Amino acid sequence: MSTTKDLITTEQASNINLRIAARVRGLRTEQDLTLDTLAVQCAVSRSMLSLIERGESSPTAVVLEKVARGLGVSLAALFDDPAAPAIPVARREDHTPWRDPGSGYIRRNISPENYPSPIKIVEVVLPAKTRIAYDSGSRKVPLAQQVWVQQGILDVTVGKMPYRLKQDDCLAMPLNLPISFHNRTQKLVRYIVVVGNERARSGDKIRRSELRDGLNGAGRARPAHN
Repeated sequence: MSTTKDLITTEQASNINLRIAARVRGLRTEQDLTLDTLAVQCAVSRSMLSLIERGESSPTAVVLEKVARGLGVSLAALFDDPAAPAIPVARREDHTPWRDPGSGYIRRNISPENYPSPIKIVEVVLPAKTRIAYDSGSRKVPLAQQVWVQQGILDVTVGKMPYRLKQDDCLAMPLNLPISFHNRTQKLVRYIVVVGNERARSGDKIRRSELRDGLNGAGRARPAHN
């Protein structure tokens, strides 16, 4: 497979934009936030937020990440269907794909929607010669993320630390630093993203400073190998 053109239909794109609209509106309402307040918290204009909530915009993944950060949730949380039943099983047909209008990458939430769990699993397909960068920052509830490469070679930069990941490599990171994903090759890269709520990890005694500083410690993580 060398392109992403056939991985998502026009109908699916329209449906998931409406899903994102309902999800953002619902999360904002739950937190008793006005559009103006959320605009300040996520550094996205009030007019753009209004368009997103009405389903009249196709926001990029970079914009949605800012909105998610302002709402204190993971990007994956914005793709859940608010009307889906909270059951522990997600079938293959439930994994609705979404194409980022900015980079063209495809993502699918794999985890059961709305089921109470501290973990979210997402599949991502990054097209050839594509880079996407998130200005990730701290959230009300600290989140941790792991990236597991299934196909291809992926360059990931966390803060200022670069990593080159090949098939079956896995990288762990906190979601409190800028992160970029770069496919420098001529082929698709497919990888799994697992996002977890750090506070939900039972018995975990790792201090926040250790988790953050671990990315810069030579003995705790291996840098990119060219």
